[in-house]
Amino acid sequence: MLMARAFIMQTTSTHVFEHSLILASVVSIGHLSTVALAASTLGFMTANVTGLSIIQGLASALDTLLPAAWTSDRPQLVGLWTQRMVVVTGVTLIPITVIWFNAESILLLLRQDAEVARLAALYLKWESLGLPAYAFNCISRRYFQSQGLFAVPTRIIMAIAPINILMTYLLVWGPESIRLGFIGAPIASSISYNLVSIASIAYGVFFVEKTAWHPISRRSFTSLGLLVHLGLAGVGQVASEWWSWELVGLAASLLGPVALATQSVLLASASSTYQAPFALSVAASVRVGNLLGERNARRAGISANTSIVLGIAIAAFFSTVLLSFRKSWGHLFNDDPEVVSLVASILPWVALFQVFDATCGVSGGILRARGKQTTGALINLSAYYIIGIPFGIWLTFSQDMKLAGLWIGLTVSLIYGSSVGIYLCWKADWAKEVEKTSARLAIDKKTEPESHLTN
Repeated sequence: MLMARAFIMQTTSTHVFEHSLILASVVSIGHLSTVALAASTLGFMTANVTGLSIIQGLASALDTLLPAAWTSDRPQLVGLWTQRMVVVTGVTLIPITVIWFNAESILLLLRQDAEVARLAALYLKWESLGLPAYAFNCISRRYFQSQGLFAVPTRIIMAIAPINILMTYLLVWGPESIRLGFIGAPIASSISYNLVSIASIAYGVFFVEKTAWHPISRRSFTSLGLLVHLGLAGVGQVASEWWSWELVGLAASLLGPVALATQSVLLASASSTYQAPFALSVAASVRVGNLLGERNARRAGISANTSIVLGIAIAAFFSTVLLSFRKSWGHLFNDDPEVVSLVASILPWVALFQVFDATCGVSGGILRARGKQTTGALINLSAYYIIGIPFGIWLTFSQDMKLAGLWIGLTVSLIYGSSVGIYLCWKADWAKEVEKTSARLAIDKKTEPESHLTN
C-alpha cells in the first residue's frame, strides 16, 4: 500500500508539473489581452485535435504492453515495444506538422475571427518545434513507469518546470531586449519539451539498469500490427474525449470572445484538477498491467477497485476547492470583469463533474491495462457525441443557457461514461484477463531470437 501511494504521488507530481508547461503559457498570454487569450486557446485546441490527442492515443498502446512485459519472463520486450512506438509515432508526426503549418487557412474556413486565426496559426508554428519532443516524452515516460521507475519522469519534470516558468515570463513579459510577446509562450514550452527529452535520454543511458532495454535492430520495424491496432483503438479512446472538449470550445467561440476566454479559464482549471485523477489512472494502469503480467488475477482486481475509490476521494477534494474560491478564481487567469463573473457562475457545474471526470478517467486507465481501448473508445464516443454534446448544444443555443449549457452537457456525458466504465471494471473476469495478457506477450515469442530470451 505504501508503494502504491508513492507511485500515485510521483505520477501526480509528474503530470501536474508537465501540465504547468501548458498552464504557464495560458496564464502569461491571458494577461496580454482577451484576444491573445482567445487565440492561444484556439491554437491549443487545434493542436489537441490534430496532433497531441493522436500522439497520446497511439502511446496508450504501451499502457497495455509494457507493464505486462516487464513482469513477464521477457522484460526486454519493454525496450522493443518502446522502439516500435517511436517508429510509428515518427511517421505520424509528418501529416500533423503539415496541418499545423497550414492552420490559418483551415481556421478561416471554420469562420474564426481573422486576427484570432492568424495568432492561433502563429502559436502552432512555434509550438511545432516541440512536437517531436512531446511525442518522445509520452513514450519515454511509459518506458520508465512500466518498470516502476515513477520517480524518474517526476525528477526530470520538476527540474524543467521552473525553467519553463522563468523562460515564459522572460519571453512574454521580460526586458525589451529578449521580450517576444505572444510567441514567447509557445517558444518557451517547445524548448522545455526538448529539455525533458534530452534529460530523459541522459537519465536512461547513465542511471537506469538495462534490464528492460532491447538492442536497436531491424526488429524495431517489425511486428507493428498489434501496436498499430491497439494504438488506433487508443486514438479512438483518447482523441474522442479530447476532440469533444475542442468541439465544445469551438461552440463556445461562437458565443463571442468573452465566452471563449471564459472557456479557456474553465478548461485550464478542469485540466489542472484532472491531473491528480489522471495520474491515478496511469498508476492504476501500470499496477494492474504488472499484476496481469505476473498472472496475479486476484490482486489485479483489488487494485482496480481501490483505484476507483481513490479517484472519487481525490475529485471530492478538488470540487470543494473550486466551490470555495469560485468568486475569485477567474482572476488567476484574466482581469476582465466579464470573464471573472462568468467563470464564477459556471464553476459549480465544473465542481460537480469533477467526481465523474475522475472515475471515468480511472476506469479508462484500467481498460487500457486490459487492452480494451476499443471498448473505451465506444464508451467515449457514445457519451460525448450521442448524449452529452448534442444535449449541451441544445441547452446552449435552443434554451439560451449559453456557456453553462455546454458544461451541463459535459457533466451528463461523464455521468454516463463513468457509470459504464465502473460497471465494466466491477464485472471483469480477471482470470480471463491474465490469459489474454499472456497471449499478447506470446506473439513476439515466436520470432524472438534465443539470445534475447535468455538475457
